Amino acid sequence: MKPIVFDGLVVGHWDRKIFEDMHAGGVTAANCTCCIWEDIDATIKNIASWKRMLLENSDILMQVYDVDDIWTAYETGKVGIILGWQNSSGFGDYIDSVALFRELGIRVVQLTYNTANSVGSGCYESRDLGLTDYGRHLIWEMNEQGILVDLSHVSDQTAREAIDASKKPVAYTHICPHELSPHSRNKSDEQLHYIAERDGFVGVAGIPPFLRAGYDATIVDYVDAILHVRNVVGEDQVGIGTDLTQGHGQGFFDWIAMDKGNGRKLVDLGGIPLLPDFKNASCYPNLVEELERRDLSDGQVEKITGRNWINFLKNVW
Repeated sequence: MKPIVFDGLVVGHWDRKIFEDMHAGGVTAANCTCCIWEDIDATIKNIASWKRMLLENSDILMQVYDVDDIWTAYETGKVGIILGWQNSSGFGDYIDSVALFRELGIRVVQLTYNTANSVGSGCYESRDLGLTDYGRHLIWEMNEQGILVDLSHVSDQTAREAIDASKKPVAYTHICPHELSPHSRNKSDEQLHYIAERDGFVGVAGIPPFLRAGYDATIVDYVDAILHVRNVVGEDQVGIGTDLTQGHGQGFFDWIAMDKGNGRKLVDLGGIPLLPDFKNASCYPNLVEELERRDLSDGQVEKITGRNWINFLKNVW
């Protein structure tokens, strides 16, 4: 039986080649980024482009609106596409737009991307001012609409207050553990405990500059990070969120490394952040094989590669 593979975050330079690689790599479903710094108008155009891509590649893709669709993708051999954002800027600070974007299929939204917005502070802000009152209202509306609250690039205080405010479990969809690499984007064991104790979920990213060996990292280091998080949050609340950036050139990484895409430089990623043995979406079997080499049962491997995500999303969507 083929493994269930659910990726909590992929941010590729979307085209037929990536979709074919995802299909060849056995991806069941993935949260695919369609908003980072964009405002509401640009976000709508991005979604329109996605709808066209889904139609043009319907032989291997299908859009996912609920957990049943994930199982349909698995059974039909298609790749399930969940449309998600890495910033809540796409809502345009207009609460009623949340329901509209839910109708279009948005199912995962990160509150902030690296820096502050009207919702709260990001992980690269010099002062962590926490969640705003508007941010609290937005979370409640996302809860009502069945949209997962993502805190991956959010500041510590904003994340804590969002976890407490949310009426449904929330997630870090793509993070690395701070204990293995003390990067400001990474999450401490204390932060991981806090979200896990409140029924949240953690997807672990495979980004070299955030892993222990930096740009010398391989898939071995990635699995080390996954297993560290598993030891902290438990075997039922961890999965993968590779943050795979296939197809992007240096210009993309310069853009995401600036405040709002055009302001001060926030971080130096040092190049194209891809693992040498996970350079494209056909490489998921390499990840499964490395997990299988560890002291894990088949059932425990399947939990990490996808089943945990599916069980978690039942309680959110």
